[in-house]
Amino acid sequence: MPLLRANGPYIWVTWLTKLLVGENSCEWAAWFKTQHEGGTWERIASTFDLASWQMNHTALLNEERLRWEERQYTVFTEKQNGFSLKGKTATLGGRPDLIARNGDAGTIIDIKTGNPNPSHSIQVILYMYAVPKALGQYRGVAFDGQVAYSDHVVNIPASAVDERFVENLSRLILRLSSPEAARRVPSHMECGFCEIPSAICPDRATGDSLDEGATDDF
Repeated sequence: MPLLRANGPYIWVTWLTKLLVGENSCEWAAWFKTQHEGGTWERIASTFDLASWQMNHTALLNEERLRWEERQYTVFTEKQNGFSLKGKTATLGGRPDLIARNGDAGTIIDIKTGNPNPSHSIQVILYMYAVPKALGQYRGVAFDGQVAYSDHVVNIPASAVDERFVENLSRLILRLSSPEAARRVPSHMECGFCEIPSAICPDRATGDSLDEGATDDF
């Protein structure tokens, strides 16, 4: 049986990104994970090839780290960058791939092995917002950001952390941290990638409910 988190709502950065850009609509899945201890409910097994992804991701990460070090930046990697930012209603957690710093200049870099997506940039902006607040050694640093793909990078200015972004983020966190369940928006596309089983979410859309016999004249 899923148990409520003993220390209050906890939100991982990656649960927010697709909701903030509108790629996902079902806030209930993120709300459920925010409210409940991860080890107290059984997830749907993923078919994702994690080993291949980790190998490709690590190779790109090391290449990017060397590029920044050649520019005389000090670079901190993955687990060195983990943070938990405690707010009034929830704790926001994350772990940027790379943080590069040279004096007062800093850039947060996230490595992506797939196709470009707006949610990737939002993930980096979330890190740019949270890291200076959560990690004391970066207090007051206005970070730039970068999404690094295999063939190009997307640069994000520090100004991306603006009033509108913070307002949208705060509203979403308030909805996910509320004791009142967020709204469910089941769809074959979102549910197909969701790890929460039907035993917990009876509204989950499944392949069995598709009408494969439907036709039209177009």
